[in-house]
Amino acid sequence: MHTVGLTGGIACGKSTVASLLRARGVPVIDADQVSREIVAPGEPALDEIAQCFGAHLIQPDGTLDRKALGAVVMGNSAAARAERKKLERITHPRIFSRIRERLQAHASAATPIAAVEAAIMVESGNHRNYSALLVVACSRDVQLRRLMDRQGFDAETAAGWIATQMPIEEKVALADAVVHNNGSREDLENEVIRAWAEIERKLAD
Repeated sequence: MHTVGLTGGIACGKSTVASLLRARGVPVIDADQVSREIVAPGEPALDEIAQCFGAHLIQPDGTLDRKALGAVVMGNSAAARAERKKLERITHPRIFSRIRERLQAHASAATPIAAVEAAIMVESGNHRNYSALLVVACSRDVQLRRLMDRQGFDAETAAGWIATQMPIEEKVALADAVVHNNGSREDLENEVIRAWAEIERKLAD
């Protein structure tokens, strides 16, 4: 089975691209959804996060306050980067393990190709584990505007979140195909068709 890593910059539209691929019959595993599963009540990672970052991050219903945790680990300061590394040491091995399990299930079902959507796939080096890399990119102005609209951030906060990730140009340089998402939904749909055809050609070689 071929596997495709799907990534991009924050607010570039990779989740929308994932939904368009699913509509075309491609199974896509969402690493963010997996990350939510592994910190659900009763999961060992949740207890470790509480021990490392404080029990105040556990809400009355027993779930993780992801927004409060994000305030601790997001940003480009040395302190935020150090806290983010602590969190990644707790969550990443569990996320990777669960993704491997799901890919194996697809392989066992003779699925010809499957994709994994993850925000920091290149930063973690995990992109090397896939047959091909598909990157979703947009201009910085579009990225800032979308993040501000989606999260209600001011420009400085949005820029800080963007700065926590590798510059999109560096991801594009590693890609086997790129989806450019600066325009309309129709434009994006056409970009997905074009880029996925490029991926399939590369995998067929």
